[in-house]
Amino acid sequence: MAKKPKKNQPGGTPATVALTAAGAAFTVHAYDHDPASPSYGEEAAEALGVSPDRVFKTLVADVDGTLTVAVVPVAGSLDLKALASAVGGKRATMADPAAAERTTGYVRGGISPLGQRKRLRTVLDASARTHATICVSAGRRGLEVELSATDLAELTGATFAEIARP
Repeated sequence: MAKKPKKNQPGGTPATVALTAAGAAFTVHAYDHDPASPSYGEEAAEALGVSPDRVFKTLVADVDGTLTVAVVPVAGSLDLKALASAVGGKRATMADPAAAERTTGYVRGGISPLGQRKRLRTVLDASARTHATICVSAGRRGLEVELSATDLAELTGATFAEIARP
């Protein structure tokens, strides 16, 4: 029996395909990823010459048994209590990396809030609103997408909340 061909994704990753399909304004930035880099987000900020306050990392947490996406600046860290509160939960922990990869369809360090295999509840740190554009992973290490926080929230169904700490 012949294997089904994979869906053709012209233009790149599921994230960029989703952005193109939605007609969103965005810019893709590629850089040479160093596998030895201790922080994917800080590496991206440095490689792109962008302030770490404008580059956001996508983290997957488990809030009361439900996987939830948190998008926070690479210059800070995720406040798990604030995330749980933002979604009406009691307790949040970082998700098992394998579960995060399996559910989103992306590898760690390249998880994008866009174009995920299964759409998860998403919370975007409120600081994103202070920038005309922000950068998030475009779905693989060494690839970022720049867009407005408003567009990102609209496309992911995200809510804004103060979920990052410096």
